Amino acid sequence: MNDRAVELLEQYEIEVLRTRKGRGAIICDTHQGCMIFREYSGSQDKIELQNRLLGQIAEAGLVHVEAIVPNREGALFVRDGDGVKYVLKTWQEGRECCIHDREECREAVRILARLHENMLIMPDGQEMPKVFSPGKEYEKRNRELKRVRKYLQQKKQKTWFELSLRGVLDAFLEQALRVTEEWGKYEPVFADQRPGEEEAVSFCHGDYQYHNILQGAGSWFVVNFEKCIRDNPVRDLYLLLRKLLEKGNWSIPLGMDLLETYEKERMITAPGWIDLYYRLAYPEKFWKIVNFYYNSGKAWIPGKNQEKLERVIAQEKEKQRFLDEVFRKV
Repeated sequence: MNDRAVELLEQYEIEVLRTRKGRGAIICDTHQGCMIFREYSGSQDKIELQNRLLGQIAEAGLVHVEAIVPNREGALFVRDGDGVKYVLKTWQEGRECCIHDREECREAVRILARLHENMLIMPDGQEMPKVFSPGKEYEKRNRELKRVRKYLQQKKQKTWFELSLRGVLDAFLEQALRVTEEWGKYEPVFADQRPGEEEAVSFCHGDYQYHNILQGAGSWFVVNFEKCIRDNPVRDLYLLLRKLLEKGNWSIPLGMDLLETYEKERMITAPGWIDLYYRLAYPEKFWKIVNFYYNSGKAWIPGKNQEKLERVIAQEKEKQRFLDEVFRKV
């Protein structure tokens, strides 16, 4: 972020003591506390929704979250001369949640459950965003997996990574298609159970992972709500679980512990358990590897890609064992 962006801070009712770079943004020490100034790529409607959610969570007082700071005119973002948008938010210095500390992982799940209790919004005559459809997302990813399979079939000179990828792609694609087909039988039923126009609708953080859960000044602080989305709350639980379980080799005791911790704060409904199962069952990590490969330059493929692929392949049996054991009742 350049010096011209820093000049935009003059549009705010704050006294900046000093600034420093951090997390792809500018950290500002002010008389009103620590703040962060960064680019914003979303729409006006999205930031207004984000601001409403954050205000609602803060008012409940159960979870410490960032707050968007309006400028002197009350705008939630400002623009530079090139039209680039920037947003100023409160910030708390701290470290990320430690994924190797079981108690901190439990605390991250407790915070998430409390967060979800305060992410229900009444339409109040306002048009709500469309609810996210996992099925449509799976179909889109499946089409990409098929394109990559065709590309690799036609490519004559393959690298070791491409040979490895081609060797397992059919099996993972078959798994993705099966999950999509099975989920397709449930999604219409769940759609019929969605709230009406006068009922509260659920929103999610959208990117709830350890990078966005900070500890500092004696409390936990949740940041980066830019990806908040209208979806089943298990979306956030799924993302956090998948990240932690991939690091923990799909440990059954760890997964059950975290799910029990969440349910002590907030019960997961029967449809929620089914939704969570299929989100975990879809081979998203494999798709991510394929997506990164296909949409990047192929002249040189990083060795890390091979490492990630080998890890996904090696963990597949443990993942299936986890799903069979933990979701037996589902």
